[in-house]
Amino acid sequence: MEHLRLLDGRLKLRHLLLVDALTEQGSVVGAAAAMHITQPVATRSLHDLEDILGVQLYERGPRGITPTEFGIAFTEHARAVLAQLTQAARHVDEIADATRGRVVVGTHLAGSNLLLPRAIARVKHDRPLLNVVVHEATPEALLVELSAGRVDVIVGRLTGQSTEHTRRTTLYEESIRVVTGADHPLAGRTRVTFEDLWEYPWILPGVETILRQELAEFFVRNGHDLPANRVEATSFLTVRQLLIETEMIAVLPGLIGADDPLLTTVPMSLEPIGHSVGITLAADRRMTPTVRALIDALETTASEIYDPMP
Repeated sequence: MEHLRLLDGRLKLRHLLLVDALTEQGSVVGAAAAMHITQPVATRSLHDLEDILGVQLYERGPRGITPTEFGIAFTEHARAVLAQLTQAARHVDEIADATRGRVVVGTHLAGSNLLLPRAIARVKHDRPLLNVVVHEATPEALLVELSAGRVDVIVGRLTGQSTEHTRRTTLYEESIRVVTGADHPLAGRTRVTFEDLWEYPWILPGVETILRQELAEFFVRNGHDLPANRVEATSFLTVRQLLIETEMIAVLPGLIGADDPLLTTVPMSLEPIGHSVGITLAADRRMTPTVRALIDALETTASEIYDPMP
């Protein structure tokens, strides 16, 4: 049968790694650099793979390459195979030594300041030799990492429902609030209007985030475009320092500044903006014992977290 050509010995693991890198990098040069091979080697391997499959996987253009319909489909399968191989190797290691292991958790702003650190501390108390690797990126980038097996679980805002590829579980609900530095002119006020906020520079999340889209709609409802005087940042350390040292204001998940004496919440509702914080897993991937241990710690920690709505 024709589909058995993938099992005739010509398809190599390097072909799967190449497709993953090509789709992620968007260029042969970038993929070659990511794989630590030369561009001619990458180009030759791509030609070999397309000959094996009998289809064109990428459209070549002046600014790089774009996966065709075949390329999109094959990338999905390649990443699934790579993820399974990664999990298989780690599972064998964990069976060999149950006290050790490694879990890679992806995170973004929501959940990264309170939920995840407490859960890591809890699991490390029980498994001190467990290596926990935290990878911070945008939700979209983390989903790619999850599908390729480079991330085991994503912790943060749930940006959608479960799909055939992902399984999402809500851990708690969190409000979105306006936050300033503790010495800001609006700090301590019992009532703040939208017009009061408009006088100050804003810190907004990046354009690729759902929260940014929701804020844009919030401004429109209040008769304004997005503030011209603004900074765009998703790194909490950057946002926090700007709030402390300037009169900027930011919109953040409610628990981020809850225990920070240098930050304060402005008494103004941003309803209906809010979100669910939870975990995202690959739907078709078997959980290793270390991943299960971290998820148990996350669920226990989440049960202890309460976000009082303003």
